[in-house]
Amino acid sequence: MIPEADDAPDAAHVGGCLCGAIRYRLASEPVDPGYCHCRMCQRFSGAPVMAFASVPLPDFRIEKGDPVRVRSSSVGERWFCGDCGSSLAMWVDHAPDMLDFATVSLDDPTWLPPAFHIWRESRIGWFDTIDALPRHERERP
Repeated sequence: MIPEADDAPDAAHVGGCLCGAIRYRLASEPVDPGYCHCRMCQRFSGAPVMAFASVPLPDFRIEKGDPVRVRSSSVGERWFCGDCGSSLAMWVDHAPDMLDFATVSLDDPTWLPPAFHIWRESRIGWFDTIDALPRHERERP
């Protein structure tokens, strides 16, 4: 059963894939927005870094479609659109009650800027960011 759409705080908390086959709504405020430089996120996003944030798993509410969920590594699964391939979210074993979602999949991602970098030890040498955000070689402390 899909929860009621008006559970979310406002329209900024909705998103989906490129083709529109998948639509979701966040029913709570995201926490810990950051950049991940790990190889899994690089490959999943097709970019040198992936912007993400976290919400409790039940608060990532799919309103249209059904994302493909693939056990892509020994640590978790990735969610994406089976039609257009858009990266949507990742669920990891060590935080089973939370879901990390791709903030750029929000209809308006501008209100949720990253606050830190993780997995800098995997960063691609030709890519660097010019910001003063905290940097962690692996997970955040």
